Amino acid sequence: MTDADADADAGGGAGAGGTAEQSAEIGSRLNWLRAGVLGANDGIISTAGLVVGVAGATTSRASILAAGVAGLLAGSLSMAAGEYVSVSSQRDSERAALETERRELAEEPEAELAELTELLEARGLNRDLAREAAVQLTERDALKAHARVELGINPDELVNPWHAAFASLIAFTVGALLPLLAITLPGPSQRVPVTVAAVLAALTLCGVISARLGGAPPGRAILRNVIGGALAMGVTYAVGTWLGTS
Repeated sequence: MTDADADADAGGGAGAGGTAEQSAEIGSRLNWLRAGVLGANDGIISTAGLVVGVAGATTSRASILAAGVAGLLAGSLSMAAGEYVSVSSQRDSERAALETERRELAEEPEAELAELTELLEARGLNRDLAREAAVQLTERDALKAHARVELGINPDELVNPWHAAFASLIAFTVGALLPLLAITLPGPSQRVPVTVAAVLAALTLCGVISARLGGAPPGRAILRNVIGGALAMGVTYAVGTWLGTS
């Protein structure tokens, strides 16, 4: 292989790497956006079920508002805490994997180079080109090369549990505000119908967005959302009405 060929191959590899990194970044953003839509969806359904149930038991705006605000706070904080714990566990696992890889690179560099070569070869490069790419990547940053190719981790951009917790808190809060406002602003006779209509419309929109993000037909996602929301509100309203009259 001539020097020119090597330069061309290295440039092609860098371009492919750049494309892969861009694809990973886009995928990460879509995952965050999808998580936000799902968080808002949870906020809509859980809060709607709560306030509609309370509205079935009482016409007191203060009682409905107190229950709704309590549900919003409890739900958003619970979502944030759960997301923080989950992502923290993921981050700990990524750090442990990187530490193991760092130790293996220090103790068995040749074996790790051969492993990286095999991984690149499995991705479609011929043996010689895979070996050359592995050598160049190892010379540049061995840990980063193995982290990305072998583990699928970017060591410079580990998941952040605080970002995840904050995003979940905001998404749930935004979703919960809709049924909370819909149930408290109208008069007693319009509260439940207005809330049901607003919630089902919002769930339809969430279904459309989540389906488009996942590249799936929207009909099934909308149907799941609408049926789930309607069922939650119907059950809690029935229970609230029964408790309010008993």
